[in-house]
Amino acid sequence: MELRHLRCFLAVAEELHFARAAERLHIEQSPLSRAIKELEEDLGVKLFVRTTRSTRLTRAGSLFLQHVPRIFTALQQSRDSVTAAANGFHSQLRVALSDGVPPSRLSSLLALCRREEPEIEIRLSEVPLSQQIKGLHDDEYDVGFAQSSDVGDGIIAEAIWDDPLVVAVPARHPLLTHKRIPLDEVLRYPLVLGDCHVCEGYSRQVERVLRRVDREPLIAERVASVDLMMALVAAGFALGLAGITQISSRREPDVVARPLAGRTPMLTTYLLRLGTEPSNTLARFVERINTVEASSPRRPDEHLGRHDSEERES
Repeated sequence: MELRHLRCFLAVAEELHFARAAERLHIEQSPLSRAIKELEEDLGVKLFVRTTRSTRLTRAGSLFLQHVPRIFTALQQSRDSVTAAANGFHSQLRVALSDGVPPSRLSSLLALCRREEPEIEIRLSEVPLSQQIKGLHDDEYDVGFAQSSDVGDGIIAEAIWDDPLVVAVPARHPLLTHKRIPLDEVLRYPLVLGDCHVCEGYSRQVERVLRRVDREPLIAERVASVDLMMALVAAGFALGLAGITQISSRREPDVVARPLAGRTPMLTTYLLRLGTEPSNTLARFVERINTVEASSPRRPDEHLGRHDSEERES
């Protein structure tokens, strides 16, 4: 079995079409078919059922597909480790990020790591929560950050940061007559929220807040980033819900952040890692999370942008 066999298998398994897979690999269809046949002979099983109309994985092929991507991940990590060593790094820490970690806190942490252990290379990967959990189990990542503690068995989820959840409001919106906006007033308007798959942990926490009011929210759009959320809010497309530090870091002049009336809900960020004994490198990284002095978030009742000064003057 050679790597070319695995690359051919992965392309056909993902495309489920030999012609498209061959085009993707920039080879002719006949050597692709030959590579798949050689792989099947080596494994002693059929990986695909191929007819004139369709191509599908056999049960053995589906099982094999679960393992092949990990082989390429391990190979890439080996290459990265060699490159890191050549560049003077002594070790590597693989960190997964989900749900949009508060940027000021992350930058403070990374700056502290760089200052105290510059020989440790930190590799960051932005992935959905489900992929982060799988990656921790499969040893693709050493540690992760997400906004969910619902991570299943074998993973420790430690609450590390709280960020006040506030309403992102377009400038000159009628809701700005409220210094603290009642949730039922928020739900009278369209909302732009995080994508349920890309921002899974964030979505769960926000949905718990929205369920406090017996009114179905009008979801105008779901987005994969706070940047797009702020762009839509600034355009007057909808209201947004996000952490105060996430909004303030964008400094969008046409967006005003207002707290919700009543007790301020929090967006909690969790540190995720396996329940096994951590390496010395990971243990020191966790210690820094507990000691780093995060940038102070804006107060929930503090406004953002040039329109706030205009309001105070009027």
